[in-house]
Amino acid sequence: MTQPEGLALSPASRPTWRALLDEGHPLLLPAAHDALTARLIARAGFRAYQVGGFALAGVRWAYPDIDLIHFYEENEAIRQVIAASQLPVIVDGGDGFGDAKNVTRTVRGYEELGVSGIFIEDQAAPVSCGQMGSKRVVPTKEMVGKVRAALAARKNADTFILARTDARSAAGVAEAIRRAQEYRDAGADGIYVEGLRSAAELKRVGKALKGTPLATTLMEGGGQLPWLPPEEIHGYGFPMILFPTTVLFQVAKATERALAALRAGKPMAAANAVTLDAFEEIVGMPGWQQIEEEFGV
Repeated sequence: MTQPEGLALSPASRPTWRALLDEGHPLLLPAAHDALTARLIARAGFRAYQVGGFALAGVRWAYPDIDLIHFYEENEAIRQVIAASQLPVIVDGGDGFGDAKNVTRTVRGYEELGVSGIFIEDQAAPVSCGQMGSKRVVPTKEMVGKVRAALAARKNADTFILARTDARSAAGVAEAIRRAQEYRDAGADGIYVEGLRSAAELKRVGKALKGTPLATTLMEGGGQLPWLPPEEIHGYGFPMILFPTTVLFQVAKATERALAALRAGKPMAAANAVTLDAFEEIVGMPGWQQIEEEFGV
C-alpha cells in the first residue's frame, strides 16, 4: 500500500545529522516556514532543511524576528512542519528561551518532535535576526553553561547541538572565533558563526576552527554575506549553509503578484502556478485515496 506523504518517517528512520555531514558535500539548508514548504523541499531533492525563527515569525504571525515568538508557540508550529517531511531537520532554538532551565526544556521539547538538531545562540535578549541591527552577546561563561545544559538535556546522543555565536556583529571576527572555540571545547557538536561578511572572513574562521563542523548563513535579499557558490563556502570549512530567506522572499513576491493580478481582474497565469492535479499529488492525495478505497465504507 502506498504510504501517504503526510505520514512522516520516525526520527530513528531518518539519517542522523552526523551521517549527513560525513557525506562530504555542502549541506544546503533552506528554511521551511510551513508544512507545505517542508514537503516541497523534500520533493526538490534536498537532503535536509531548517526551521528558522525569521521565516516562522514572518509567515505564521506576520511578525519581524525580534523575539516576539517563544517556545510554546514555536513548538506547535514546528511540530506541524516536521510531520510533513521525511527529511532530517535542524531547528532554531533562539537563546534557549531563557536560562539553562529553559534550554533544558527547549531541547527536550524539540527532541520529542523528532528534530535531528537544534541551534542555540549567544545573543543577549531580546534576540533578533542575526543579519540586522546591532548585536549584544551574553558573557561567554553563560553561553558555555547553556551548551552544557543542552548536551545534558538530550536523550538521544544523535541529536546535534549546534552552538551559534553572533559575536561577529557584536565585537568582531576575533571574538567570534574565541567564543566558537570555547563552545566547541564545552562539547558542542558544531559551531554556527553568524554574521560573517566575506570570503576572507569565512576562510579565517574555517582555518581557526579546522576540524569542527561549521555552519553559516547566506541570507539572500539583503544579508551580510554576498552570494558565494556553496562549494566555495564548503571549501572554507563550512559544511552547513543556512538559507533563511531564499524561499520566503520569493514566496512573498509571488503572492503579491498573484493578488495584484486578481485585483486587476486577470486570470491566473498557467506558467506561474501548479494545476489542481499537481497540487493534489504534492499533498499526497493518491495515498489517502488508497486508504479510503481499501478501508472505507
